[in-house]
Amino acid sequence: MEERLQKLISACGLASRRKAEEWITAGRVTVNGEKAHLGDRADLDRDKIMVDGRPLRPAQGQVYLMLHKPRGYVTTLSDEKGRKNVAQLVSGCGRRVWPVGRLDLDSEGLLILTDDGALTQRLLHPSHEIEKEYLVWVTGNVEKALPVLSSPMELDGERLAPAKVRRGRDSGGVHQLSITIHQGKNRQVRRMCAKAGLSVLRLKRIREGALLLDRNLKPGQWRNLTPQEVLSLTPEQEEKE
Repeated sequence: MEERLQKLISACGLASRRKAEEWITAGRVTVNGEKAHLGDRADLDRDKIMVDGRPLRPAQGQVYLMLHKPRGYVTTLSDEKGRKNVAQLVSGCGRRVWPVGRLDLDSEGLLILTDDGALTQRLLHPSHEIEKEYLVWVTGNVEKALPVLSSPMELDGERLAPAKVRRGRDSGGVHQLSITIHQGKNRQVRRMCAKAGLSVLRLKRIREGALLLDRNLKPGQWRNLTPQEVLSLTPEQEEKE
């Protein structure tokens, strides 16, 4: 995915975005052999970006993982009840990482794990309104439930922003919905469906911000995020700084 050059340079740990803009203006940055200009965009995975004749490389030291969390695992580093946890699934990464947000025991799908505290705070802080998209398989009266799900709701005394809801395929009385929210209350999607009169059979998170669950990952498998995927997790507010 293409990003502004100053953002790429900053994300790789070379300089602040403001300083990177000065380098670009001074002609110190090239993309695929051509002198770069302010406003240019590039893809770190595809383009050859040079700063003072040296290739731009991602910053080293921090770990960013995508896990396809399976059902039956708690989203914690340990569990007092002895249940299986997601830390056991990624123990082979060689670092102590923690989950960004939660997926409940019976839910599956995209889970980010990292040792980057700053990124964790940015993704979880409500002000950034990071979207999370879920595929939900339900039973019940969907026609009646759709307007309820798409309207403001209240959970735990807090008013929720309206969800984005799309209807998918129906099969044998089971209905598939896509539900997108940006708040993160405990078991929020399940509780929203219950308020709308639906029973949830299966719930799978497929997107967080611009990051999509890798379809090649089977439940329980993980991989490192690419540099571009890490950059895609930067909230839009920071992109405008």
